[in-house]
Amino acid sequence: MAALAELLGNNLLGQGASKVSTAEALAGKGAVALYFSAHWCPPCRGFTPQLAEWYKKDLRGKGLEIVFVSSDEDEASFTEYFEEQPWLALPFEERETKEKLSKEFKVRGIPSLVILDSEGKLITKDGQAAISGDPEGAEFPWKPVPVKQLLEKANFINSSGEVTLKDVIENKKAIALYFSAHWCPPCRGFTPQLADWYKNDLQGKGLEVIFVSSDRDEAAFKEYFAEQPWLALDYSDRALKGKLSNAFGVRGIPSLVILDSDLNTITTDGRSAISADPTGLELPWFPKPVKNLNQGPGDIQEVPTLMVFCETNDASEQKRVEETLSPIAKRFMDKQKETEDDLELSFVIVTEGAGLAPRIRGMLNLPTLPLQPHEHPMEKKEAGAGWGCDGCQQSGAGKERYRCANGCDFDFCGECYAKAMSGGEPVKMSARMAIVDIPSDGAYYLAEEGLSITSASVEEFVASFQAGTLERKQLS
Repeated sequence: MAALAELLGNNLLGQGASKVSTAEALAGKGAVALYFSAHWCPPCRGFTPQLAEWYKKDLRGKGLEIVFVSSDEDEASFTEYFEEQPWLALPFEERETKEKLSKEFKVRGIPSLVILDSEGKLITKDGQAAISGDPEGAEFPWKPVPVKQLLEKANFINSSGEVTLKDVIENKKAIALYFSAHWCPPCRGFTPQLADWYKNDLQGKGLEVIFVSSDRDEAAFKEYFAEQPWLALDYSDRALKGKLSNAFGVRGIPSLVILDSDLNTITTDGRSAISADPTGLELPWFPKPVKNLNQGPGDIQEVPTLMVFCETNDASEQKRVEETLSPIAKRFMDKQKETEDDLELSFVIVTEGAGLAPRIRGMLNLPTLPLQPHEHPMEKKEAGAGWGCDGCQQSGAGKERYRCANGCDFDFCGECYAKAMSGGEPVKMSARMAIVDIPSDGAYYLAEEGLSITSASVEEFVASFQAGTLERKQLS
Protein backbone atom coordinates (compact mmCIF):
# COMPACT_ATOMS: atom_id res chain seq x y z
CA MET A 1 0.00 0.00 0.00
CA ALA A 2 2.99 2.31 0.36
CA ALA A 3 3.05 3.01 -3.39
CA LEU A 4 -0.66 3.84 -3.41
CA ALA A 5 -0.29 6.08 -0.39
CA GLU A 6 2.56 7.87 -2.13
CA LEU A 7 0.42 8.26 -5.25
CA LEU A 8 -2.78 9.42 -3.53
CA GLY A 9 -1.46 11.10 -0.39
CA ASN A 10 -1.75 10.03 3.22
CA ASN A 11 -5.48 10.66 3.61
CA LEU A 12 -8.66 10.05 1.66
CA LEU A 13 -12.26 10.96 2.36
CA GLY A 14 -14.59 8.24 3.54
CA GLN A 15 -18.35 8.28 3.93
CA GLY A 16 -19.54 11.32 5.82
CA ALA A 17 -16.53 13.20 4.43
CA SER A 18 -14.37 12.06 7.33
CA LYS A 19 -10.68 11.67 6.62
CA VAL A 20 -9.26 8.16 6.68
CA SER A 21 -5.72 6.85 6.35
CA THR A 22 -5.01 5.87 2.75
CA ALA A 23 -2.93 2.87 3.82
CA GLU A 24 -5.63 1.61 6.22
CA ALA A 25 -8.53 2.26 3.81
CA LEU A 26 -6.90 0.35 0.96
CA ALA A 27 -5.32 -2.45 3.01
CA GLY A 28 -6.29 -5.89 1.75
CA LYS A 29 -7.87 -4.64 -1.47
CA GLY A 30 -7.26 -6.65 -4.62
CA ALA A 31 -7.44 -3.58 -6.86
CA VAL A 32 -8.14 0.14 -6.69
CA ALA A 33 -10.06 2.05 -9.36
CA LEU A 34 -9.43 5.78 -9.70
CA TYR A 35 -12.74 7.23 -10.83
CA PHE A 36 -12.21 10.52 -12.71
CA SER A 37 -15.62 12.15 -12.81
CA ALA A 38 -17.55 15.39 -12.18
CA HIS A 39 -21.01 16.56 -11.14
CA TRP A 40 -21.35 18.79 -14.24
CA CYS A 41 -20.61 15.96 -16.72
CA PRO A 42 -23.81 14.30 -18.14
CA PRO A 43 -22.10 10.99 -19.08
CA CYS A 44 -20.67 10.83 -15.55
CA ARG A 45 -24.10 11.44 -14.05
CA GLY A 46 -25.39 8.54 -16.12
CA PHE A 47 -22.55 6.14 -15.31
CA THR A 48 -22.10 6.81 -11.58
CA PRO A 49 -25.40 5.20 -10.42
CA GLN A 50 -24.60 2.11 -12.51
CA LEU A 51 -21.09 1.85 -11.08
CA ALA A 52 -22.43 2.36 -7.55
CA GLU A 53 -24.91 -0.48 -8.00
CA TRP A 54 -22.25 -2.84 -9.36
CA TYR A 55 -19.86 -1.84 -6.56
CA LYS A 56 -22.36 -2.47 -3.75
CA LYS A 57 -23.77 -5.66 -5.23
CA ASP A 58 -20.60 -7.51 -6.28
CA LEU A 59 -17.39 -5.57 -6.84
CA ARG A 60 -16.75 -4.39 -3.28
CA GLY A 61 -17.08 -7.98 -2.10
CA LYS A 62 -14.60 -9.13 -4.74
CA GLY A 63 -11.97 -6.78 -3.34
CA LEU A 64 -12.32 -3.62 -5.43
CA GLU A 65 -12.05 -0.19 -3.87
CA ILE A 66 -12.92 2.95 -5.81
CA VAL A 67 -11.46 6.42 -5.22
CA PHE A 68 -13.35 9.36 -6.71
CA VAL A 69 -10.96 11.90 -8.31
CA SER A 70 -13.04 15.01 -8.90
CA SER A 71 -13.02 17.34 -11.88
CA ASP A 72 -15.73 19.47 -10.28
CA GLU A 73 -15.43 23.23 -10.51
CA ASP A 74 -15.92 23.99 -6.82
CA GLU A 75 -16.01 22.18 -3.48
CA ALA A 76 -19.77 22.52 -3.06
CA SER A 77 -20.37 20.60 -6.30
CA PHE A 78 -17.81 18.01 -5.26
CA THR A 79 -19.48 17.55 -1.86
CA GLU A 80 -22.97 17.22 -3.36
CA TYR A 81 -21.76 14.67 -5.92
CA PHE A 82 -19.67 12.64 -3.47
CA GLU A 83 -22.70 12.23 -1.19
CA GLU A 84 -24.21 10.01 -3.92
CA GLN A 85 -21.16 7.74 -4.03
CA PRO A 86 -20.53 4.72 -1.77
CA TRP A 87 -16.72 4.69 -1.97
CA LEU A 88 -13.73 6.87 -1.11
CA ALA A 89 -12.58 10.19 -2.58
CA LEU A 90 -9.44 12.21 -3.00
CA PRO A 91 -10.01 15.40 -0.94
CA PHE A 92 -11.12 18.22 -3.21
CA GLU A 93 -8.36 20.54 -2.02
CA GLU A 94 -5.74 18.14 -3.36
CA ARG A 95 -5.84 19.81 -6.79
CA GLU A 96 -2.14 19.30 -7.39
CA THR A 97 -2.46 15.55 -6.77
CA LYS A 98 -5.52 15.42 -9.03
CA GLU A 99 -3.57 17.07 -11.87
CA LYS A 100 -0.63 14.73 -11.29
CA LEU A 101 -2.91 11.69 -11.53
CA SER A 102 -4.60 12.98 -14.68
CA LYS A 103 -1.23 13.50 -16.33
CA GLU A 104 0.24 10.23 -15.05
CA PHE A 105 -2.59 8.18 -16.54
CA LYS A 106 -3.24 10.42 -19.55
CA VAL A 107 -6.88 11.08 -18.68
CA ARG A 108 -8.36 13.01 -21.64
CA GLY A 109 -12.05 12.82 -20.84
CA ILE A 110 -14.51 11.81 -18.16
CA PRO A 111 -15.90 9.52 -16.89
CA SER A 112 -12.69 7.52 -16.78
CA LEU A 113 -11.71 4.55 -14.60
CA VAL A 114 -8.05 3.65 -14.13
CA ILE A 115 -7.53 0.32 -12.35
CA LEU A 116 -4.38 -0.30 -10.29
CA ASP A 117 -3.24 -3.40 -8.43
CA SER A 118 -2.53 -3.46 -4.69
CA GLU A 119 1.04 -2.26 -5.36
CA GLY A 120 -0.15 0.75 -7.34
CA LYS A 121 0.87 -0.74 -10.70
CA LEU A 122 -1.37 -0.10 -13.67
CA ILE A 123 -3.75 -2.88 -14.71
CA THR A 124 -5.77 -0.95 -17.29
CA LYS A 125 -6.57 2.64 -18.20
CA ASP A 126 -9.88 1.51 -19.67
CA GLY A 127 -11.51 0.32 -16.50
CA GLN A 128 -14.88 1.65 -17.61
CA ALA A 129 -14.99 -0.81 -20.50
CA ALA A 130 -13.59 -3.64 -18.34
CA ILE A 131 -16.16 -3.20 -15.58
CA SER A 132 -19.07 -2.45 -17.93
CA GLY A 133 -18.35 -5.73 -19.71
CA ASP A 134 -18.08 -7.65 -16.45
CA PRO A 135 -20.13 -5.84 -13.77
CA GLU A 136 -20.25 -8.90 -11.52
CA GLY A 137 -16.45 -9.08 -11.41
CA ALA A 138 -16.08 -12.61 -12.77
CA GLU A 139 -12.70 -11.58 -14.26
CA PHE A 140 -11.65 -9.27 -11.42
CA PRO A 141 -9.15 -7.53 -11.36
CA TRP A 142 -9.42 -7.45 -15.15
CA LYS A 143 -5.77 -7.97 -15.98
CA PRO A 144 -5.41 -7.80 -19.77
CA VAL A 145 -5.13 -11.21 -21.43
CA PRO A 146 -2.36 -11.43 -24.06
CA VAL A 147 -3.79 -11.13 -27.55
CA LYS A 148 -2.35 -14.49 -28.54
CA GLN A 149 -4.32 -16.19 -25.76
CA LEU A 150 -7.49 -14.42 -26.84
CA LEU A 151 -7.09 -15.49 -30.45
CA GLU A 152 -6.27 -19.08 -29.49
CA LYS A 153 -9.81 -19.33 -28.13
CA ALA A 154 -11.43 -17.73 -31.18
CA ASN A 155 -13.60 -19.36 -33.83
CA PHE A 156 -12.82 -18.09 -37.32
CA ILE A 157 -14.93 -18.62 -40.41
CA ASN A 158 -14.73 -18.10 -44.15
CA SER A 159 -17.28 -18.69 -46.90
CA SER A 160 -16.73 -22.45 -46.57
CA GLY A 161 -16.92 -22.87 -42.80
CA GLU A 162 -14.63 -22.85 -39.77
CA VAL A 163 -10.90 -22.11 -39.92
CA THR A 164 -8.32 -22.84 -37.21
CA LEU A 165 -5.84 -20.30 -35.90
CA LYS A 166 -3.05 -22.48 -37.32
CA ASP A 167 -4.61 -22.11 -40.77
CA VAL A 168 -4.94 -18.35 -40.25
CA ILE A 169 -1.27 -17.71 -39.49
CA GLU A 170 0.35 -20.40 -41.63
CA ASN A 171 2.76 -18.84 -44.17
CA LYS A 172 1.51 -15.35 -43.30
CA LYS A 173 3.69 -12.30 -42.72
CA ALA A 174 0.97 -10.30 -41.01
CA ILE A 175 -2.60 -10.54 -39.70
CA ALA A 176 -4.98 -7.57 -39.88
CA LEU A 177 -7.93 -7.43 -37.48
CA TYR A 178 -10.54 -5.36 -39.29
CA PHE A 179 -13.02 -3.75 -36.88
CA SER A 180 -15.95 -2.67 -39.03
CA ALA A 181 -19.75 -2.75 -39.38
CA HIS A 182 -22.43 -2.76 -42.05
CA TRP A 183 -24.19 0.30 -40.56
CA CYS A 184 -21.03 2.49 -40.59
CA PRO A 185 -20.76 4.77 -43.69
CA PRO A 186 -16.94 5.20 -43.50
CA CYS A 187 -16.65 1.42 -43.26
CA ARG A 188 -18.86 0.96 -46.30
CA GLY A 189 -16.53 3.31 -48.18
CA PHE A 190 -13.28 1.72 -47.01
CA THR A 191 -14.17 -1.97 -47.27
CA PRO A 192 -14.29 -2.13 -51.11
CA GLN A 193 -10.91 -0.37 -51.28
CA LEU A 194 -9.36 -2.76 -48.78
CA ALA A 195 -10.89 -5.73 -50.64
CA ASP A 196 -9.33 -4.58 -53.93
CA TRP A 197 -5.92 -4.06 -52.32
CA TYR A 198 -6.17 -7.46 -50.62
CA LYS A 199 -7.11 -9.36 -53.77
CA ASN A 200 -4.71 -7.50 -56.08
CA ASP A 201 -1.57 -7.49 -53.93
CA LEU A 202 -1.75 -7.89 -50.16
CA GLN A 203 -3.05 -11.45 -49.94
CA GLY A 204 -0.33 -12.63 -52.29
CA LYS A 205 2.33 -10.87 -50.23
CA GLY A 206 1.36 -12.60 -47.01
CA LEU A 207 -1.42 -10.58 -45.37
CA GLU A 208 -4.51 -12.21 -43.88
CA VAL A 209 -7.48 -10.09 -42.80
CA ILE A 210 -9.98 -11.05 -40.10
CA PHE A 211 -13.26 -9.13 -39.94
CA VAL A 212 -14.25 -8.33 -36.34
CA SER A 213 -17.85 -7.20 -36.56
CA SER A 214 -19.56 -4.38 -34.70
CA ASP A 215 -22.83 -5.15 -36.47
CA ARG A 216 -26.02 -4.99 -34.43
CA ASP A 217 -27.33 -8.42 -35.38
CA GLU A 218 -26.15 -11.59 -37.10
CA ALA A 219 -28.21 -10.96 -40.24
CA ALA A 220 -26.40 -7.67 -40.86
CA PHE A 221 -23.08 -9.38 -40.16
CA LYS A 222 -23.78 -12.12 -42.71
CA GLU A 223 -24.88 -9.64 -45.38
CA TYR A 224 -21.77 -7.51 -44.88
CA PHE A 225 -19.35 -10.44 -44.60
CA ALA A 226 -20.66 -11.84 -47.90
CA GLU A 227 -19.01 -8.83 -49.61
CA GLN A 228 -15.62 -9.53 -48.02
CA PRO A 229 -12.91 -11.85 -49.44
CA TRP A 230 -11.19 -12.75 -46.15
CA LEU A 231 -11.96 -14.38 -42.80
CA ALA A 232 -14.14 -13.31 -39.89
CA LEU A 233 -14.42 -13.84 -36.18
CA ASP A 234 -17.60 -15.86 -35.62
CA TYR A 235 -20.35 -13.35 -34.84
CA SER A 236 -21.63 -15.41 -31.90
CA ASP A 237 -18.50 -14.68 -29.85
CA ARG A 238 -19.50 -11.18 -28.71
CA ALA A 239 -17.52 -11.42 -25.48
CA LEU A 240 -14.28 -12.06 -27.35
CA LYS A 241 -15.07 -9.24 -29.77
CA GLY A 242 -15.37 -6.88 -26.80
CA LYS A 243 -12.10 -8.11 -25.32
CA LEU A 244 -10.27 -7.56 -28.61
CA SER A 245 -11.70 -4.04 -28.93
CA ASN A 246 -10.56 -3.26 -25.39
CA ALA A 247 -7.14 -4.84 -25.88
CA PHE A 248 -6.38 -2.53 -28.80
CA GLY A 249 -8.24 0.55 -27.56
CA VAL A 250 -10.61 0.57 -30.53
CA ARG A 251 -12.82 3.64 -30.12
CA GLY A 252 -14.07 4.11 -33.66
CA ILE A 253 -14.50 2.17 -36.88
CA PRO A 254 -13.23 1.33 -39.42
CA SER A 255 -10.07 0.35 -37.57
CA LEU A 256 -7.25 -1.98 -38.61
CA VAL A 257 -4.82 -3.57 -36.17
CA ILE A 258 -1.77 -5.26 -37.71
CA LEU A 259 -0.17 -8.25 -35.96
CA ASP A 260 2.91 -10.20 -36.95
CA SER A 261 2.85 -13.96 -37.53
CA ASP A 262 3.52 -14.54 -33.82
CA LEU A 263 0.46 -12.37 -33.04
CA ASN A 264 2.49 -9.51 -31.57
CA THR A 265 1.10 -6.04 -32.27
CA ILE A 266 2.86 -4.15 -35.05
CA THR A 267 0.54 -1.14 -35.21
CA THR A 268 -2.96 -0.19 -34.14
CA ASP A 269 -3.11 2.33 -37.01
CA GLY A 270 -3.11 -0.21 -39.81
CA ARG A 271 -5.61 1.77 -41.84
CA SER A 272 -3.11 4.58 -42.34
CA ALA A 273 -0.28 2.14 -43.00
CA ILE A 274 -2.16 0.21 -45.69
CA SER A 275 -3.73 3.32 -47.25
CA ALA A 276 -0.24 4.75 -47.73
CA ASP A 277 1.10 1.48 -49.15
CA PRO A 278 -1.81 -0.41 -50.77
CA THR A 279 0.47 -2.68 -52.82
CA GLY A 280 2.31 -3.85 -49.69
CA LEU A 281 5.83 -2.75 -50.57
CA GLU A 282 6.53 -2.23 -46.85
CA LEU A 283 4.39 -5.07 -45.50
CA PRO A 284 4.10 -5.78 -42.52
CA TRP A 285 4.35 -2.05 -41.90
CA PHE A 286 6.53 -1.85 -38.81
CA PRO A 287 6.19 1.70 -37.41
CA LYS A 288 8.81 4.07 -38.74
CA PRO A 289 10.71 6.19 -36.22
CA VAL A 290 9.44 9.32 -38.00
CA LYS A 291 5.76 9.37 -38.93
CA ASN A 292 4.32 11.49 -41.72
CA LEU A 293 1.31 13.62 -40.83
CA ASN A 294 -0.34 12.75 -44.15
CA GLN A 295 -0.86 9.24 -42.71
CA GLY A 296 -2.73 10.53 -39.67
CA PRO A 297 -1.96 12.24 -36.35
CA GLY A 298 -0.51 9.12 -34.72
CA ASP A 299 -0.29 9.39 -30.94
CA ILE A 300 -0.02 13.19 -30.76
CA GLN A 301 -2.90 13.29 -28.25
CA GLU A 302 -1.05 11.03 -25.81
CA VAL A 303 2.66 11.69 -26.39
CA PRO A 304 4.69 14.93 -26.67
CA THR A 305 5.53 15.18 -30.36
CA LEU A 306 8.37 16.89 -32.19
CA MET A 307 7.09 18.12 -35.56
CA VAL A 308 9.01 19.54 -38.51
CA PHE A 309 6.90 21.57 -40.94
CA CYS A 310 8.53 21.38 -44.37
CA GLU A 311 5.54 21.43 -46.72
CA THR A 312 7.11 23.84 -49.19
CA ASN A 313 10.50 22.13 -49.38
CA ASP A 314 11.30 19.88 -52.32
CA ALA A 315 11.24 16.09 -51.97
CA SER A 316 15.00 15.77 -51.56
CA GLU A 317 15.06 18.25 -48.68
CA GLN A 318 12.09 16.55 -47.02
CA LYS A 319 13.92 13.24 -47.29
CA ARG A 320 17.04 14.80 -45.73
CA VAL A 321 14.97 16.13 -42.82
CA GLU A 322 13.44 12.69 -42.23
CA GLU A 323 16.87 11.05 -42.32
CA THR A 324 18.11 13.62 -39.81
CA LEU A 325 15.27 12.90 -37.39
CA SER A 326 15.23 9.11 -37.76
CA PRO A 327 18.21 8.06 -35.57
CA ILE A 328 17.11 10.41 -32.79
CA ALA A 329 13.53 9.14 -32.97
CA LYS A 330 14.74 5.53 -33.02
CA ARG A 331 16.65 6.13 -29.81
CA PHE A 332 13.41 7.05 -28.06
CA MET A 333 11.62 4.01 -29.53
CA ASP A 334 14.43 1.69 -28.39
CA LYS A 335 14.30 3.14 -24.89
CA GLN A 336 10.56 2.53 -24.73
CA LYS A 337 11.05 -1.13 -25.72
CA GLU A 338 13.80 -1.61 -23.14
CA THR A 339 11.93 0.01 -20.24
CA GLU A 340 8.36 -0.86 -21.31
CA ASP A 341 7.44 2.66 -20.20
CA ASP A 342 5.43 5.14 -22.24
CA LEU A 343 7.14 6.74 -25.23
CA GLU A 344 8.77 9.98 -24.07
CA LEU A 345 8.77 11.78 -27.43
CA SER A 346 7.25 11.05 -30.82
CA PHE A 347 8.52 12.46 -34.15
CA VAL A 348 6.41 13.66 -37.09
CA ILE A 349 7.33 15.26 -40.40
CA VAL A 350 4.80 17.46 -42.22
CA THR A 351 5.27 17.32 -45.99
CA GLU A 352 1.84 18.31 -47.34
CA GLY A 353 -0.06 21.58 -46.98
CA ALA A 354 -3.47 19.88 -46.83
CA GLY A 355 -5.14 17.46 -44.43
CA LEU A 356 -4.32 18.12 -40.79
CA ALA A 357 -1.39 20.43 -41.50
CA PRO A 358 -3.37 23.71 -41.83
CA ARG A 359 -5.29 22.99 -38.63
CA ILE A 360 -2.14 22.29 -36.62
CA ARG A 361 -0.38 25.31 -38.11
CA GLY A 362 -3.30 27.40 -36.89
CA MET A 363 -3.10 25.90 -33.39
CA LEU A 364 0.61 26.82 -33.28
CA ASN A 365 0.03 30.30 -34.73
CA LEU A 366 2.31 29.51 -37.68
CA PRO A 367 1.79 31.15 -41.09
CA THR A 368 -0.99 29.66 -43.20
CA LEU A 369 0.09 28.14 -46.50
CA PRO A 370 -1.90 28.12 -49.73
CA LEU A 371 -3.27 24.70 -50.69
CA GLN A 372 -0.68 22.46 -52.32
CA PRO A 373 -1.39 19.62 -54.77
CA HIS A 374 -1.54 16.13 -53.28
CA GLU A 375 1.62 14.06 -53.81
CA HIS A 376 -0.25 11.62 -56.11
CA PRO A 377 -2.59 12.20 -59.05
CA MET A 378 -6.25 12.69 -58.15
CA GLU A 379 -9.34 11.61 -60.04
CA LYS A 380 -12.97 12.63 -59.90
CA LYS A 381 -15.17 10.16 -58.06
CA GLU A 382 -18.81 9.76 -57.22
CA ALA A 383 -19.33 11.82 -54.09
CA GLY A 384 -21.10 9.19 -52.00
CA ALA A 385 -21.62 9.77 -48.28
CA GLY A 386 -19.46 10.04 -45.20
CA TRP A 387 -16.41 11.77 -46.65
CA GLY A 388 -14.71 15.06 -45.86
CA CYS A 389 -12.38 17.40 -47.72
CA ASP A 390 -8.74 17.31 -46.62
CA GLY A 391 -8.33 20.88 -47.84
CA CYS A 392 -11.07 22.90 -46.16
CA GLN A 393 -11.80 20.23 -43.52
CA GLN A 394 -15.51 20.47 -44.29
CA SER A 395 -18.04 17.73 -44.97
CA GLY A 396 -18.12 16.59 -48.58
CA ALA A 397 -21.91 16.33 -48.64
CA GLY A 398 -23.26 17.80 -51.88
CA LYS A 399 -19.81 18.64 -53.28
CA GLU A 400 -17.67 17.38 -56.14
CA ARG A 401 -15.16 14.79 -54.97
CA TYR A 402 -11.58 14.28 -56.14
CA ARG A 403 -9.77 11.31 -54.58
CA CYS A 404 -6.17 10.09 -54.62
CA ALA A 405 -5.76 7.74 -57.59
CA ASN A 406 -3.09 5.75 -55.73
CA GLY A 407 -5.47 4.74 -52.95
CA CYS A 408 -4.52 7.18 -50.17
CA ASP A 409 -7.33 8.18 -47.84
CA PHE A 410 -7.21 11.72 -49.25
CA ASP A 411 -9.96 13.81 -50.84
CA PHE A 412 -10.44 17.34 -52.14
CA CYS A 413 -13.77 18.99 -52.78
CA GLY A 414 -14.04 20.62 -56.21
CA GLU A 415 -13.20 24.09 -54.89
CA CYS A 416 -10.11 22.98 -52.99
CA TYR A 417 -8.95 20.83 -55.89
CA ALA A 418 -9.15 23.86 -58.19
CA LYS A 419 -7.18 25.99 -55.72
CA ALA A 420 -4.49 23.34 -55.25
CA MET A 421 -4.10 22.81 -59.01
CA SER A 422 -4.25 26.47 -60.00
CA GLY A 423 -0.50 26.67 -60.47
CA GLY A 424 1.42 29.90 -59.98
CA GLU A 425 4.69 30.44 -58.18
CA PRO A 426 4.83 28.03 -55.21
CA VAL A 427 5.43 29.50 -51.77
CA LYS A 428 8.84 28.73 -50.31
CA MET A 429 9.46 28.73 -46.56
CA SER A 430 12.26 27.28 -44.46
CA ALA A 431 11.44 24.24 -42.35
CA ARG A 432 10.18 24.99 -38.83
CA MET A 433 10.51 22.78 -35.79
CA ALA A 434 8.02 22.59 -32.92
CA ILE A 435 7.18 20.33 -29.98
CA VAL A 436 3.48 19.84 -29.32
CA ASP A 437 2.76 18.63 -25.78
CA ILE A 438 -1.00 18.14 -25.63
CA PRO A 439 -0.76 15.94 -22.49
CA SER A 440 0.63 18.95 -20.60
CA ASP A 441 -2.58 20.96 -20.91
CA GLY A 442 -1.99 21.88 -24.54
CA ALA A 443 1.54 23.26 -24.34
CA TYR A 444 3.77 23.82 -27.35
CA TYR A 445 7.28 25.08 -28.01
CA LEU A 446 8.76 26.61 -31.16
CA ALA A 447 12.33 26.44 -32.36
CA GLU A 448 13.91 29.61 -33.69
CA GLU A 449 12.56 30.63 -37.10
CA GLY A 450 15.05 29.89 -39.87
CA LEU A 451 16.97 27.37 -37.75
CA SER A 452 18.49 24.71 -40.01
CA ILE A 453 17.30 21.16 -39.28
CA THR A 454 20.49 19.29 -38.39
CA SER A 455 21.26 16.52 -35.93
CA ALA A 456 22.85 19.07 -33.60
CA SER A 457 19.93 21.52 -33.72
CA VAL A 458 17.36 18.75 -33.15
CA GLU A 459 19.35 17.28 -30.25
CA GLU A 460 19.67 20.71 -28.65
CA PHE A 461 15.94 21.44 -29.07
CA VAL A 462 15.02 18.08 -27.53
CA ALA A 463 17.46 18.51 -24.64
CA SER A 464 16.08 21.99 -23.89
CA PHE A 465 12.53 20.60 -23.88
CA GLN A 466 13.49 17.83 -21.47
CA ALA A 467 15.29 20.32 -19.24
CA GLY A 468 12.25 22.60 -19.18
CA THR A 469 14.11 25.64 -20.48
CA LEU A 470 12.01 26.36 -23.61
CA GLU A 471 9.40 29.12 -23.66
CA ARG A 472 6.00 27.53 -23.08
CA LYS A 473 3.16 28.57 -25.36
CA GLN A 474 -0.51 27.57 -25.25
CA LEU A 475 -2.29 25.86 -28.12
CA SER A 476 -5.07 28.01 -29.52
